[in-house]
Amino acid sequence: MTQFQDLNLSEPLMRALNELRYTHPTPIQQQAIPALLEGKDLFGCAQTGTGKTAAFALPMLQLMSEARVKGKPGQPPALILAPTRELAQQILDSYRDYGKYLGLRSAVIFGGVSQRPQEELLRRGVDILVATPGRLLDLMNQGLINLDQVRYFVLDEADRMLDMGFIHDIRKVLAKLPVKKQTGFFSATVPAEVKKLSEELLYRPVRVSVSRENSTAQLVTQEVYKVAKEDKRNLLKQLLEDLDVDHALVFTRTKRGADRIAKDLVKSGIPADSIHGDKSQGAREKALNGFKNRKLRVLVATDIAARGIDVDGLSFVFNFDIPEVAETYVHRIGRTGRAGSEGRAISFCTEEDLTYLRSIEKLTNRQIPLRKTPVLGPTANQIPTFNTKLTQ
Repeated sequence: MTQFQDLNLSEPLMRALNELRYTHPTPIQQQAIPALLEGKDLFGCAQTGTGKTAAFALPMLQLMSEARVKGKPGQPPALILAPTRELAQQILDSYRDYGKYLGLRSAVIFGGVSQRPQEELLRRGVDILVATPGRLLDLMNQGLINLDQVRYFVLDEADRMLDMGFIHDIRKVLAKLPVKKQTGFFSATVPAEVKKLSEELLYRPVRVSVSRENSTAQLVTQEVYKVAKEDKRNLLKQLLEDLDVDHALVFTRTKRGADRIAKDLVKSGIPADSIHGDKSQGAREKALNGFKNRKLRVLVATDIAARGIDVDGLSFVFNFDIPEVAETYVHRIGRTGRAGSEGRAISFCTEEDLTYLRSIEKLTNRQIPLRKTPVLGPTANQIPTFNTKLTQ
């Protein structure tokens, strides 16, 4: 079995990995690290929880250290673009953990907070900059960031970027990058728009795919319950009890819905909180930290806010609202079944959601088993029976 020491990583990186107790690279790390160390562009198709951050961070850190690349004020030589502040912060933490013995300066910039501390970091000079598109463009327009010196670029979660409507922002950023650079492009799914963008951005890339494109996590058990809209909250509480769920992430379509569900759970004695874009950064961090340290049993989130949530041992994901975009389902259930652990994804389907469910089944090429819904009240017996068989 391949070990990290077989990948020609430098001694300072190996020292940091040993302290983190990393011994065996994941499949994407095993395939991506050698290609990136050779200076090649790379297209990585990988779901969340596959270790892709280390797959691009480790070779970038080594190449920058060997070339003694240093950033000038406002001119970072390395840029990583991520869709949300939670994911951007997570990526920064990984760079600092892996590169702790290399002396490279790293920073993160994102919106929703004061830009003054970020300005100060940029003025002092940053070697590795992790950014979300909106704040990056704001600081570029103010003349505080210049991308002329970028030699290493990573576009992470490309499909999510496009789902969130960042395509125009991304193109504005790409237009300011040098032609000559090494690029890593990562996406969990590969819809046509993502494929087109990768073809425009990458030069003779090495292609790495650690699972069938648009597949769902192999270690995640998937199931669906038919339910009336008004019974969803009761069904959630019932399943949390019946299945002895100790730690669950619940997805909703709306911010208001996330708040409403969290408050209802708390009233029922279940420690819960919500996380979404309307909450302050401090409130989001408090909720996320409470969930990670298991003070909260349930975290209710919108798709945008959930990006970047990486929680060890998360056993359950609930799709309280089935996503309207099938690819989003792949991202959601990828929150569980990570790093070799098993997980369980449960979706609530009303009659109105049936079209979305069939789109998911068509995308993933599998029929999601329909479970018997427990009797929750008078409306439960009035739910029409429907067939979830995959449409051809």
